[in-house]
Amino acid sequence: MFLARISVFSILLILSSWQSTTSAQTFGFGCLGFVGGYGGYSYQNYQPGTLNDYVEYFNTIYNDSLSSPLGKFGKADGYRLGLNFFRAKFKWFIITAKGFYQNLSEKHDVKAYLSEGESNSTLELEIINWALGVDLGTEITGALSWKVVDAAVLFNNAKFTTTQNMPNAVTIVEQYKSESTSIGYTIGTGFIIEVIGQYVSVEGVAAYTEFSIDKMKTTDGKYFTVVQVNSSSGKKFIEKGGFNAVIQLNVGLPL
Repeated sequence: MFLARISVFSILLILSSWQSTTSAQTFGFGCLGFVGGYGGYSYQNYQPGTLNDYVEYFNTIYNDSLSSPLGKFGKADGYRLGLNFFRAKFKWFIITAKGFYQNLSEKHDVKAYLSEGESNSTLELEIINWALGVDLGTEITGALSWKVVDAAVLFNNAKFTTTQNMPNAVTIVEQYKSESTSIGYTIGTGFIIEVIGQYVSVEGVAAYTEFSIDKMKTTDGKYFTVVQVNSSSGKKFIEKGGFNAVIQLNVGLPL
């Protein structure tokens, strides 16, 4: 009888502990968690290396014929699409594991007035990121959460295309791709505003992103070089990253 009472007491204690734990912790939008998708706009500052050396060289050799100098690179924007693998809410903090794909681009056009006629040149850079990350946050009010730390590891590639529309309908296109995938990171902070309960929310993040792109080459093995600019020696195509800002819409499905 005494043992039976101890067993019943033990079971009640376990159930009580389990209830208090689950009341202090909620996984995602439903009792078992959620899977959520998101998409939005991303802006990225970065520091070019040989890329801007090429722009400088282009402006030098076509100096007398350009309508205006070709603009330098350093500010790209585009879109980010991602997946929240899970979001767990505890009493004092929220943790989210996620992954995303990001595509950013920057393009500059210029006209040159040559002896043969007008020439139009376009330089376009595309930066492609895959990422895996985690963020830690805390709830400020029922509808507002602060993402204290938002961090991710980045896998980076790039494409660079030059197009010259020459007189007499001659078009010259060269496309370069990064020789290898580089690894970087992003770390920042932000806020989440719930629009429809925890199912739909708007998120804003300000971060510092560190990445670089070393060598670029064409499919036939031709490397991107700017031998005419001495300062290009030893430089990477993109030297480093910089400020990054993202605003996105989150949609979650409870499990």
